[in-house]
Amino acid sequence: MQTGENEQALRKIIDLIRFTGILILILHFYFSCYGVFYELHLSLPIVDQILAHFYRLPVFKSALLAKSVAIGFVIISLIGTKGKKAENFKLLNALTWSGLGLALYYASGILFKLRVSYLVITALYISVTLTGFLLFLTGISILFRILHVNLNEDIFNRENETFPQEERKLENEYAVNLPARYNFKGKIRNSWINIINPFRGTLVMGSPGAGKSYFVIRHIITQHIKKGFSMLIYDFKFDDLSVIAYNALLKYAGNYKVKPSIWFIDFDNIKHRCNPLEPASMGDITDAMESSRTFMLGLNREWIRKQGDFFVESPINFVTALIWFLKKYQDGKYCTLPHAIELAQVDYKYLFALLKMEPEIEVLINPFISAWQNEAYDQLEGQVASAKISMARLVSPALYYVLSGNDFTLDLNNPDDPKIICLGNNPLKQQVYGAVLSLYMSRTIKVVNQKNKLKCNLVVDEFPTIYFNNMDSVIATARSNKVATTLALQDYSQLKKDYGREQAEVIMNIVGNIISGQVTGDTAKQLSERFGKIMQERQSVTINSQDTSVSKSTQLDFAVPASKIATLSSGEFVGLVADDPDNKINLKVFHNEIINDHEVIREEEKAYKPLPRVRRIDNEMIFANYLAIKKDIEQIISRELS
Repeated sequence: MQTGENEQALRKIIDLIRFTGILILILHFYFSCYGVFYELHLSLPIVDQILAHFYRLPVFKSALLAKSVAIGFVIISLIGTKGKKAENFKLLNALTWSGLGLALYYASGILFKLRVSYLVITALYISVTLTGFLLFLTGISILFRILHVNLNEDIFNRENETFPQEERKLENEYAVNLPARYNFKGKIRNSWINIINPFRGTLVMGSPGAGKSYFVIRHIITQHIKKGFSMLIYDFKFDDLSVIAYNALLKYAGNYKVKPSIWFIDFDNIKHRCNPLEPASMGDITDAMESSRTFMLGLNREWIRKQGDFFVESPINFVTALIWFLKKYQDGKYCTLPHAIELAQVDYKYLFALLKMEPEIEVLINPFISAWQNEAYDQLEGQVASAKISMARLVSPALYYVLSGNDFTLDLNNPDDPKIICLGNNPLKQQVYGAVLSLYMSRTIKVVNQKNKLKCNLVVDEFPTIYFNNMDSVIATARSNKVATTLALQDYSQLKKDYGREQAEVIMNIVGNIISGQVTGDTAKQLSERFGKIMQERQSVTINSQDTSVSKSTQLDFAVPASKIATLSSGEFVGLVADDPDNKINLKVFHNEIINDHEVIREEEKAYKPLPRVRRIDNEMIFANYLAIKKDIEQIISRELS
């Protein structure tokens, strides 16, 4: 117990031990140099009689033993002392002083071999021995007062923020396994990122150059094709991901029960044609309403935050009426997006007369007809013109050609006809192409989200560049139908900007698997809080004029701080994975570096076959199709209103 009585008693014991050591050294001097003391009349007979008993002790049989015992007692006394520790005491200084002192202390016996007077020898011997003793005492005292806590070793607290991670490779028929390595308490260990349940949604984030595609997306595509997944790939920078998917399919086509086909939607270099408004895929008018909403909001991204406003809902209802009329007219013979765009340009007098022929859309077009009949032309233009102006951006012969064909259907997870569909965008034309591709995405998800279908993955690179309404419900409900979603984006703020805060928060919070490279700001803070805290050691040193105290403690702190997420290198990722009842994962959070064999990937890319050239077309064919669509609308008007 730290009581005053015990401390006082300890000091007395230490003082006694130190005094004993010094006394032995003094007696050694007296016995070794007795002749000089006797000649100088510094000895007394009665004292000599008493000291004679001490001289017979074994410790004084040799000078070396007497010195060693004396210095041993002094070292023991220093161990029990509480000298004030300080940062300026260095180990090298302590060893230097103590080594030099020890050398002088034990080497002083050589002085007895000098051929000088015994008085000089005695003076030199005592002086050198005492000097060595004091130097050794100084060095040892410094050694016991060195502060053995170095708070500057781990400036950025990297070692303290490491934690154990999953080192097992957990495989199943759906899993994606990414090899990695991580640092744990200064040791590099191998680990695995196991996305064993991709149907709970996967969100891949990272600023440009973080390595989303190279380290994560490409492996998700190749491993899922290897395991027999059908797939929809939104390739923002066509054909980066499409080439990977095409060559992976060539390699693993034998793993499918039915060999899948691969299709490419590319508006710049046309390969395949597909009508996203295929009438057979639209069961009722709600499908047309959903397609219209996705298409119009994709064209006018600022409308996303204004849903419910009159001048937002009116154009959507107008386009819905056009689509559903074409779907019902002659069994959907003309139900394509280009026909809807051209139909919207017809004069109101003929257009409303034509649309009134379909009773199911009467409620939708009634406000427009009323405004027209009451000559409220300003209101009518406000309702319809915004739709016509937005759709006019798509008046392109190439777009018309791709959107009016039927090379394939969008039921990519049909067990009898599996498909891999690649939707190609162009960063220079993303505003126009994005709206059409959003419609493809919307119609595809509507078709694939059904029971008893093949497992599939919807891989969307640069997700904010297209608009898909209710993506959160797809992640939440399509899981039971074996539909996986992989969304890649650069930052959470990008998602909030393009989708609105509410929908962005739902998407961010509903996904089960998160893999993030370097991100900053609110995104990094939100991820840090999601990853949770770990127990970390804390050290503190208090130095005052009387004493130095060192304290250690443990406390919960963020496993991956926001500042660390903001400074990740390319290929370095943090995140967490979701498990399922059959494969439990205790260590879900990770912070590691994904291992890519760069040489092997380079060799694979050199051996990649380019995308096939599907059809040979020229501008005359494309323009002829454009004119044919216009003529179709003219014929419908003349036929029905003659």
